[in-house]
Amino acid sequence: MAATLSHALEVDGFEPDKVVVYKSIDGKDLNLHIFNPKNHSDSDQRPAIVFFFGGGWKAGSPSQFYPHCDYLASRGMVVMAAEYRVESRDGTTPQECVKDGKSAMRWVRANAAGLGIDPERILAGGGSAGGHVAAATALIDDFNEDGEDLSISPRPVALVLFNPVYDNGPDGYGYDRVKDYWESISPMHHIDAETPPAIVFFGTKDKLVPVETAINFKRLMEGFGVRSDLHLYEGQGHAFFNFRDLANFVKTVHEMDRFLVSLGYLPEETTLFAEEAK
Repeated sequence: MAATLSHALEVDGFEPDKVVVYKSIDGKDLNLHIFNPKNHSDSDQRPAIVFFFGGGWKAGSPSQFYPHCDYLASRGMVVMAAEYRVESRDGTTPQECVKDGKSAMRWVRANAAGLGIDPERILAGGGSAGGHVAAATALIDDFNEDGEDLSISPRPVALVLFNPVYDNGPDGYGYDRVKDYWESISPMHHIDAETPPAIVFFGTKDKLVPVETAINFKRLMEGFGVRSDLHLYEGQGHAFFNFRDLANFVKTVHEMDRFLVSLGYLPEETTLFAEEAK
């Protein structure tokens, strides 16, 4: 697995170890792109995280999070980038995005034993609309696929969110697309004491999701006694964290690593990227 800054420049060098189908619907297979740690065994009991790509519920690719997957696999986690249905390819709405996200989390938990994963240590992460999907797996009770085993929980034990669109209310992102059911699908409006801890990354000049949204999320989380780490990046816009902006990629990955160490999902703090992240 790649674990050096020099490799991080080689975007074409990121490849999953395997791709598996987690759901088939309307004649389409939806896959998980899996990155395993070195010398991984199916009998392991490792923590895992599922990432959901951004794209406004309209487009996007799981490869957006390949660099994050590769990095965290090098640190010992099983890491997955999930496909899910989007408007441009499937004619779907945000409801199907959430349904697929919850299906992916349920599939990983149900198949944890064969994946070398601890079913009690599965996290979710994502960027922008993918951050919405990740947060929805933790906070939204509605929008479950017909016929799915609802006794299997889709809830992650922690969230890693990059400029997520987790407020879909009248003043939030995407309200015009979800206005008939926004209260059911807006993660920020379902925060309670059972919400998992979260780390959130935001640019202060985000024109799609105001930074005030992130500050409000943190306030609501902490009002329920839930940990919510917010990292603001001065002058940065939406999607500043992506791999194409290597400096911000490194800074956010370093903070993500520290968060996961603090929760016990990674071993002791790494020195990797420590200097570059300053």
